[in-house]
Amino acid sequence: MKWLFALLLALIIFGGAALTSYFIVFKQEIAVRQEQRGEVTPEPTPDFGGPEFEAAAKLRQEGKLPEARNALTAFLQKFPTGTRADEAKDLLGEVNVDILLSRTPSPEKQEYTVKPGDVLQKIANKLKTTPELIMRMNNLSGTMLHIGDRLYVSHPQFALVIQRKPKLVVLLNGGAFFKQYHVREEKVPAKQPPKITAKVVDIMAWRDGKRVGFGTREYNGSTRWIRLTSPAYTLYAVPDSAHPTVGMAPPPSGLGLSASDVEELSSLVNKQTTVTITD
Repeated sequence: MKWLFALLLALIIFGGAALTSYFIVFKQEIAVRQEQRGEVTPEPTPDFGGPEFEAAAKLRQEGKLPEARNALTAFLQKFPTGTRADEAKDLLGEVNVDILLSRTPSPEKQEYTVKPGDVLQKIANKLKTTPELIMRMNNLSGTMLHIGDRLYVSHPQFALVIQRKPKLVVLLNGGAFFKQYHVREEKVPAKQPPKITAKVVDIMAWRDGKRVGFGTREYNGSTRWIRLTSPAYTLYAVPDSAHPTVGMAPPPSGLGLSASDVEELSSLVNKQTTVTITD
């Protein structure tokens, strides 16, 4: 009987070890293979920082723009690679533009009182900004000014970074993130240097296939292009919900952004804006 008991004990010990090995090694390997074949749905990535993001989004909905900007900036510093980081960047960009292109007070703005002899271009040159940015910040429908008008003026230090692989055009202000724009269409040569340094050389506006100038009646609602010293990366407009048609066929090569994005971006950059193109 002792030998039978010893045999049963050995079977229990070695059988348990074999079963444990199966679960630890073979079952894990089978699960990995099933996941690679798409037979198993991977576990969802935890949404770290979800409550913080929702709180920041709520501040924006409530019109508390400076508070929303601070909350989103803090969120991205805390969760730079989180599942909602890209969404937070999109929202932060919208908040930054909401603050800039409005009469919402902020540290980066100054107030200017129109004096005799002032015209929009003269004020823009004096304060190192652009006429269109002044117009959009103050909700002006035309270039006419009146003595005593009080204008908000800002002179941000914008630069563009075009990221080819994620298909993003990132706008920096003083080296810090300001807003990102998503490329919807691309027509660039297959072989490109890993890094290209360029500048904005022209802001182009089109209406019914003809070029129109800033300050004219046709300029409002025109189709915009942003031409760079690297012609392969001209930023051009493609139709979106607000602009179902655009007034100009796309260039032979370049990057297509929504018409609303190019219109907005064209009011922020100028011929001094530097551009870096990377993978």
